[in-house]
Amino acid sequence: MLIAGKYTFADVYDSVITIPDCFVLRKNKIGSGNGEAKLYFGSKVSMRNFFGEEGFFASCFLLKSDLIAYMDTIKAEYLNPSYDYSGKDSFASLWQERRKKVESLPDVISFSIQDQNQIGGPRGYVNSGDEGYYLIRELSLPLVSYISAMRVEALDGTSCFYLKLFVDFDAIEMKKNGPLVLNYGKKADSVHEKTAKYDATEKDSNKGRIGQEKYRNALLEECPFCPITMINDERLLIASHIKPWAVCDEKERIDPKNGFMLSPLYDRLFDQGFITFTDDKKLWVSQWLSPKNVQRIGLKNDMYIQMLPIDEKRIEYLEYHRKCVFRG
Repeated sequence: MLIAGKYTFADVYDSVITIPDCFVLRKNKIGSGNGEAKLYFGSKVSMRNFFGEEGFFASCFLLKSDLIAYMDTIKAEYLNPSYDYSGKDSFASLWQERRKKVESLPDVISFSIQDQNQIGGPRGYVNSGDEGYYLIRELSLPLVSYISAMRVEALDGTSCFYLKLFVDFDAIEMKKNGPLVLNYGKKADSVHEKTAKYDATEKDSNKGRIGQEKYRNALLEECPFCPITMINDERLLIASHIKPWAVCDEKERIDPKNGFMLSPLYDRLFDQGFITFTDDKKLWVSQWLSPKNVQRIGLKNDMYIQMLPIDEKRIEYLEYHRKCVFRG
């Protein structure tokens, strides 16, 4: 499949580029600083091995369709912020304004980034004065957004870089709920149950853990094994949400139809959007996972997962996963 109508896949950058608070525009910020345009892209060695030699200028592009998908996915964080963003009081109208702006953009937004080789030390930074780069600063919310980069090639052999903005559901979940427990095994951690006194936060946390336990147990009763590996040891299974916990309402968070039991590797792949499933039980593999790692794991696109539990309710949740979580 051609990317942007004319490019083919060449390679993917293995480092995740998290959007820091110092990078975004003032209204998006959590802290009080003025912000800066340079962006950390990983170590200088890994960055230059992928984007070019020291001092590189790299031609990049964003896709309007990706930015629309990002804005639709991050909408819940705009409307119900997990962080104390500087402009959160106007976030509802700000989301609408930015969504309309994205709709008016061309299908492909081209820009360049430059190696900031004047900065000493091992950390690699890029910067740009182009509009496409500014868009990333304007649209993304810090700490809960990240960029993935792909090197692509045109038919004439020239290469450039396809950047895509994603929502970090794990970061939102950790901020709102703290580290989730009860991933392994069937019994709940009883520490909170034995505590005589709770403050309001502890009560909410304990309620959430009890809900997680009920969710897991109900899911285990329906599907007591990983449908991909067929592992059935409860200690090695994770109750994976299809629609991420961070964007679920209270009912969806404990709905066993909003989940699969998966072994740890496949839970991580599914949770991070590297794999998803079709309504007819086929496995899709993201192009944002490097071919070497796809081969190492043993993934095959369109592989039929016979034991995958599918019903009308799960099909609804999977539609969300394919649209908003899967790195298509």
